[in-house]
Amino acid sequence: MESLFIQGGRELNGSVEVSTAKNSLLPILAASILVDDQIVLHKVTRFLDVINMLEILKSLGVKYDFQDDTLIIDSRDIDQHLIREEYSKKIRSSIFLLGPMLARLKRAKVSYPGGCDIGNRPIDQHIKGLKCLNVKITERHGYIVCDGKNMRAGEIHLDFPSVGATENLMMTAVFLKGTTTIHNCAREPEIVDLQNFLNALGARVTGAGSSTITIIGVEKLKSAEYSPMSDRIIAGTYMIACAMCGGRIQLQNSKKQDNLALIEKLRQSGVSIKESYANIEIIAKKRPKSANIIDTQPYPGFPTDLQNQMLVMQTISRGTSVVIENMFENRFKICNELIRMGANIAVRDRIAIIRGVDKLYGAKVTATDLRCGAGLVLAGLVAEEYTTIEDVYHIDRGYLSIEEDFCKLGAEIKRIRS
Repeated sequence: MESLFIQGGRELNGSVEVSTAKNSLLPILAASILVDDQIVLHKVTRFLDVINMLEILKSLGVKYDFQDDTLIIDSRDIDQHLIREEYSKKIRSSIFLLGPMLARLKRAKVSYPGGCDIGNRPIDQHIKGLKCLNVKITERHGYIVCDGKNMRAGEIHLDFPSVGATENLMMTAVFLKGTTTIHNCAREPEIVDLQNFLNALGARVTGAGSSTITIIGVEKLKSAEYSPMSDRIIAGTYMIACAMCGGRIQLQNSKKQDNLALIEKLRQSGVSIKESYANIEIIAKKRPKSANIIDTQPYPGFPTDLQNQMLVMQTISRGTSVVIENMFENRFKICNELIRMGANIAVRDRIAIIRGVDKLYGAKVTATDLRCGAGLVLAGLVAEEYTTIEDVYHIDRGYLSIEEDFCKLGAEIKRIRS
């Protein structure tokens, strides 16, 4: 078991490089099995979720090798179409392999995915889209069994702009003769990154970043090298941390346009943000003002993956704010932990009302999921005296050694193993 031990009250100053995006790496790793050859990915961060995805690929017959932060993947000998429950229960993104396995092997059997318990995350849009491509699907004994031998290009209209469904269907369609069109797509930057990766392999995908994506089928993909985008959620977490603690930090390898919704809220709170090429500078000199209303929405709205972190900032901001969580019904588990630290929060269903207090107080708290854990780190950084965060493996799913980055910025935080 590991915990994070934080002494709060330190201003943040300095520079840190933002790592490669977990939410971009995972679908790209899944897409690697589309290539009957090697691919090379640069600047790959070894998040726990990434390691779990690589273990799933290994179980399918994929070989991989790290050379520093460069990852070489060889899918020539893939010989399995089954993802067992022992793998998929660790990581929800195992569902991303459904489309690539169908595209390459014409069949797939996948256990229902696991991951953080943040609420109901149905895969009905994945299944609906695959049926539009004439995939025969049966569900039994906790597995989704797909027969794709009669797949064909088609037109799909998603009921909701699901990121996972959009990415899965893009990968499913790359080899289908003709044109596949996906309407009401998710528009996240990570989807644009997946499109760019697929096209680097020789696919013909257009429209990512808009509500309609078009895939023209090709016969085969080729080997390529690729550098995935940086993690906008990690960048956003560090921006919020600086806004809370005060100071001046520079985020290297981070783009303003990936976090426009957050940056607008931070500026309203009194934070100064400047941008140069692939760098963002954050300057916070005084206690932030409340952001009034934070309303999570699909991109380009405010991201649910930064809601917990922004909620924590409201606990010490001047005034009252309302957080509305539209994406996942269990995103407010962090509130009970924050109340233990002195926060003034009232929760009603998917709405949290936060009245800012002068200070939080250190306490022993528990990370219940990835974003809750990140939020608790921010609370600990600003709290009076000492905070201990347990179950930090949740944080490791999407932040690599978060304590090291914050130490570079002047925080007092360390990992304790027991």
